[in-house]
Amino acid sequence: MYSEEDLRHAVTSGAISAEAANALRNSVRGTRDAPATDEENFRLINSFNDIFVTIAAVLLLVAMGGIGQIFTPGTDGPPPVSGLLIAGAAWGMAEYFTRVRRMALPSIVLLLAFVGGVFAMLLGTIFVALGGDGFDGENQVLAGLLIAGAALTTAGAAWLHWRRFMVPITVAAGSAALTATVLALIVTAVGPDNMGERIIIPFVFIAGLTVFGFAMRWDTSDRERQTRRSDVAFWLHLLAAPMIAHPLFHWLGVTGGENIGMGAAIGVLFVYVALGIVALAIDRRALLVSALAYVLAALTFLFDRFGAVELNVALTALVIGSALLTLSAFWTPIRRSVVAKLPGNLQQRLPATLGLAAA
Repeated sequence: MYSEEDLRHAVTSGAISAEAANALRNSVRGTRDAPATDEENFRLINSFNDIFVTIAAVLLLVAMGGIGQIFTPGTDGPPPVSGLLIAGAAWGMAEYFTRVRRMALPSIVLLLAFVGGVFAMLLGTIFVALGGDGFDGENQVLAGLLIAGAALTTAGAAWLHWRRFMVPITVAAGSAALTATVLALIVTAVGPDNMGERIIIPFVFIAGLTVFGFAMRWDTSDRERQTRRSDVAFWLHLLAAPMIAHPLFHWLGVTGGENIGMGAAIGVLFVYVALGIVALAIDRRALLVSALAYVLAALTFLFDRFGAVELNVALTALVIGSALLTLSAFWTPIRRSVVAKLPGNLQQRLPATLGLAAA
């Protein structure tokens, strides 16, 4: 099984020509009802060796974290030496398993370990420098600024990792770090005691829309989804989706669990349908997955309200499962009909679909 990444590498290395690669893509598309774009492919595992290497890498990273704790015993924050050792080990292993072997799953784990290790190292250093109670009283502003600086430095480390290894998830990790930077600055400005849902929820929603727009920039630069840019967009959409979905359903009043009402339940269904239309238009399923838990809660409430108490969970699973399977089976024709109703200039910016291929 050869992925798009393998084909791109084969063309770059000169093993096959770009024309031969395109002929192979067209041949594969001819055996399917959906074009490659509608499949939303991304590589995670090539063989069981990917899992084997990932397990070994995780064990080594855990060992690095344990060794680092020896140098800073009793600290309230993350041990800075542990973060340093984890980040260094992750980068070192990436030199072989990412840069040479090009293994997808280990590369993702090592990137996350590197970014997390850098942030843990910086955060632990802040804890040590300010002392055990350094985040209270007069040090709150300084601590907030230092945490914002740590998050910004982590974003810079992610950028360096991207320049070296080009792992698609790196851009999403850097975007998350930048989001944390802005959040830390907001907390510092208004004070931790004044932070609440009225500030955090709108910020998360705006940040989600920003990441979504950034993801669409990557998507529109590769409408046929034949380059690494499409993989970068995939992870950015995966980051943006919960940041968009949670605030929407929070404002509908459904995050309180059992306190959901009839109006809120119906509102959830309408919002989910709207998110589904957006997901079809941009050919990304992350929004549908992120909002799924809220829809399950809303449908369970509706079935319970209409008297199907004993079967509410089963009926909810039946309805949602059937709807998602139907949508998956007929994704391409449904998406074609949605995109066809959009303005022509917008169609030319969205990922190509069967019958509406890129010009």
